[in-house]
Amino acid sequence: MKWETVIGLEVHVELDTKTKIFCNCPTTFGAAPNRHTCPVCMGLPGTLPTLNKAVVDMAVKAGLALGCRVEGLSKMDRKNYFYPDLPKAYQISQYDLPICTEGAVNIEVDGNKKTIRIHRIHIEEDAGKLLHDEYEPFSYIDYNRVGVPLIEIVSEADMRSPKEAVDYLRAVRAILQYAGVSDCRMEQGSLRCDGNISVRPMGQEALNAKVELKNINSFKELQKALEKEEKRQIELYSFGQGDQVVQETRRWDAAKGRTISMRSKEDAHDYRYFPEPDLKPIVVRDEQISMILKTLPELPAAKALRFKEVYALTEKEIEVLTAEKALSHFYEETVKAGADAKISANWVLGDLLRYLKEKEMEPGEQQVAPSQLATLIGLVEAGTISGTVGKEVFAVMFDTGKDPEVIVEEKGLKQISGTDELQYIIEKVLKENPASVEDYHAGKKQAVGYLMGQVMKATGGQANPRIAKEMLEEKLKA
Repeated sequence: MKWETVIGLEVHVELDTKTKIFCNCPTTFGAAPNRHTCPVCMGLPGTLPTLNKAVVDMAVKAGLALGCRVEGLSKMDRKNYFYPDLPKAYQISQYDLPICTEGAVNIEVDGNKKTIRIHRIHIEEDAGKLLHDEYEPFSYIDYNRVGVPLIEIVSEADMRSPKEAVDYLRAVRAILQYAGVSDCRMEQGSLRCDGNISVRPMGQEALNAKVELKNINSFKELQKALEKEEKRQIELYSFGQGDQVVQETRRWDAAKGRTISMRSKEDAHDYRYFPEPDLKPIVVRDEQISMILKTLPELPAAKALRFKEVYALTEKEIEVLTAEKALSHFYEETVKAGADAKISANWVLGDLLRYLKEKEMEPGEQQVAPSQLATLIGLVEAGTISGTVGKEVFAVMFDTGKDPEVIVEEKGLKQISGTDELQYIIEKVLKENPASVEDYHAGKKQAVGYLMGQVMKATGGQANPRIAKEMLEEKLKA
């Protein structure tokens, strides 16, 4: 039997505000545990929340960037559940009146374009973070994250493979980064998602029981988790155990490579939603939407089109360069500093990305400035240093942040282009390799390559290859 996979994602995004959603505690990542807390975000008796206006503005901005309709009237609700990471025993969220609805994101999978619909975007507060140690009989909890503002982006179940889900998540992440509403640092939990997945026989209209995979914060692990759950469900149906596929929440155990049941999946009535009595409804006026719309920067799709028209790059180059806001900015600033567009793309997509990966850094965290890379490219193009030496210089630039001219001067890496010096070296190489000279005159043209290698070796790789080869061939012919 052929099976069809049905996937929808709930993407949780921490908004890049300075303070939390209902209090003045900072949202800075990496503080000591439980340092950024106060009576309001801890839900102590007698405290009242005050909605942060920047949260509303950023939620509207995210909705506009994702092609959503911004609702003029929305409200906050209490979502009741008991869990150690939720000190109030309820979460302030949005239920029946979300702030944005009906958006869409375009993706391309294996050359095929597809539109993934967005059902809704709602505002809510984040919960704390539980830390489990297998060697301890208890768990730790850090409440710093409690009250950090979130938007939850709920897609329709339009994805039909784990790869489509990953491509959709990549597209959402890029759009939100460009819009400036979140840094979307997945390793820090700024962006994470829940995947809802079910399978059904091909051609069947009705949906089977869906499973929610909770809190996944990497593209790689999302694809692996969805693939493993897809396989688990198909096997259960195929062997007549379909009744074991029940609506539930499961977690992804990356170490063991399997999904593990956590709890039965709650329905809306289980959360006992009711309007938050301490907060007024949210009214978003047309003038506010117009003002926010004007602040939207160039988004990934528009930037990709411009890169193609202005810089004549390939589709693959454009795809990688525009996937990260910081990377596209670095590239464009390098070109603006005077470097050739194609050569700049080669350096950014090659050396820069390789060193970022080796050092486990994100684009934008490197010490190298775009103007420094442009200068380095200029030194190579002018023949001041060779391409090989240029790569050595870039490695030092990446580690130290020094200007390329300084590195070249300090290490004595300038290319030897002076004819007198090169003539002496070439004559010496020819005298030391008479057999290769005879081979050349016997018609073995590969002898030039060997002799050229000896010239480069004698100069420590600093001979100008073009000039050196011309002089070498002239000497051989003479």
